[in-house]
Amino acid sequence: MITFKHFKGDLFGGLTAGVVALPLALAFGVQSGMGAAAGLYGAIAVGIFAAAFGGTQTQASGPTGPMTVVTAALVVAAIELTGSLEAGMGIILATFVFAGLIQIVFGFLNIAGYVKYFPYPVISGFMSGIGLIIIILQIFPFVGLDSAKSTIKIMKDLPRLFAEFNPQALLLGSITIAVYIIWPKINKAIPTALVALIVATLIGYFFNFDVPLIKDIGEIPSFLELKIDTILGIDLNAFSIILEYAFILALLGSIDSLLTSVIADSMTKTKHNSNRELIGQGIGNAIGGLIGGIPGAGATKGTVVNINAGGTTRLSGMIHGLFLLAVLLGLGFLASEIPLCVLAGILIPIGFKIIDIKGLKHLLKVPKGDAFVMILVLLMTTFGSLIQAVGIGVALACLLFMKKSGDMAERGLTTGTLSDIDDNDSKWKTEGNFYETNKEKILIKRLYGPLFFGFTSYFKDEVKRNSKDKSVVIFRMDRVPYIDQSGVYALEDIITDLEGKGIEVLLVGLDTQPRKMLEAVGIIPKLIQEQDIFDTIYDCLEYLKLQLSD
Repeated sequence: MITFKHFKGDLFGGLTAGVVALPLALAFGVQSGMGAAAGLYGAIAVGIFAAAFGGTQTQASGPTGPMTVVTAALVVAAIELTGSLEAGMGIILATFVFAGLIQIVFGFLNIAGYVKYFPYPVISGFMSGIGLIIIILQIFPFVGLDSAKSTIKIMKDLPRLFAEFNPQALLLGSITIAVYIIWPKINKAIPTALVALIVATLIGYFFNFDVPLIKDIGEIPSFLELKIDTILGIDLNAFSIILEYAFILALLGSIDSLLTSVIADSMTKTKHNSNRELIGQGIGNAIGGLIGGIPGAGATKGTVVNINAGGTTRLSGMIHGLFLLAVLLGLGFLASEIPLCVLAGILIPIGFKIIDIKGLKHLLKVPKGDAFVMILVLLMTTFGSLIQAVGIGVALACLLFMKKSGDMAERGLTTGTLSDIDDNDSKWKTEGNFYETNKEKILIKRLYGPLFFGFTSYFKDEVKRNSKDKSVVIFRMDRVPYIDQSGVYALEDIITDLEGKGIEVLLVGLDTQPRKMLEAVGIIPKLIQEQDIFDTIYDCLEYLKLQLSD
């Protein structure tokens, strides 16, 4: 339901998010291979309709780096099949529409409930691969040269980079990156991407730089039109390509959007509707395909900006899309004058931000199986098939976990669930009176079995639901023999969230492998000090007696 109760905040939030989205939409459109206009069309459609029908009140949606990379791969596949972009346009747009329809089906089938089971190494490797692809694809435009559309071909073509580069384009692109990095230190109120775009474009214009412009690869029309005839004219032999890329776009767009929804929840203290969000994103992407726009997802940066600027309801996201529509109808001719090297200068820092530095930094500290999966998925994503990278990564992560579970079972260790105190502990029955009289302040959670990727989502929800109004949370981990990379990051997020609310976190009974993992990634001693770790629950309660009596 759309409400105007918070119209002022929604107006400022939506307009600010729209200003942030404008340069990114143009840049992602160019990177997709379909042109800047396609990026703008997609931002308008997804921005308006995902906000209107989605399940996250403050979500700002539009083209994103991961979705654009898949779109670019689709464009290459369509051109190889048909011989030209124009001939392959029907295949491309049909794929976008099908991707939107698949997302709608995902919403009705509650696929969102299964997305949370993706292992962290797979997500990390995939996102880092996406970031590398964005950077690699912008190398040649950054120096004013036309570029191949695949990462492997670009790497083979690198010698041409040094022989033919345009010094003026290199200078202008470097200015763009410099402004992008420096501006937030001067002023955080005005979006850095927009400032970098305007400053570099004006420099190029007034100093008459001889560099390729957006209009050199296609004008931006000042109108919208349906592409139904183009879609209906597709060759049925291309249906396998359409289904393959539609599925990966739908899956990636769903993951991307739901991750952003979680961020929005944490900022606004609300709870999004995952299934409705997928339906809204699907409607936006299907309509975007009908008007020639590239698909999108929930945009983290735009969503954060929207919330910080006052956006409260879904009206803010719709205003963000309507602002972009107004730009298209009134200022499209100005966007045509933007240099391509400037757009590359905006995308390269974005590519670096997408790379999971945290995961890569801990590569030698996490279990070897997790590290192997992450590197494999990263390399397959960057230089191979996106859908195969995810599929093989998930399958391999599951296989490695089954082996680990088998090894632990052979040693007499069992897997289980999350529970409270151990009622069969006879000592507890005689010495647990302190907890019984203070359990309104204290939450005790005992974990049984490995803390792994299949359990982390439930773990987070369970702790969040039961820790309200508590002053202390105790995790009994004496029966946790193993923590994987997903588990250790989930625990880090939980501890950070609890301590941010002023809740003390204590750990009991850490086994050797879990302790090594927590020390390797810095949870011990950065978040949890040695004095917060106890051998037994009774040592912990003795400590709390002194703390709570002060």
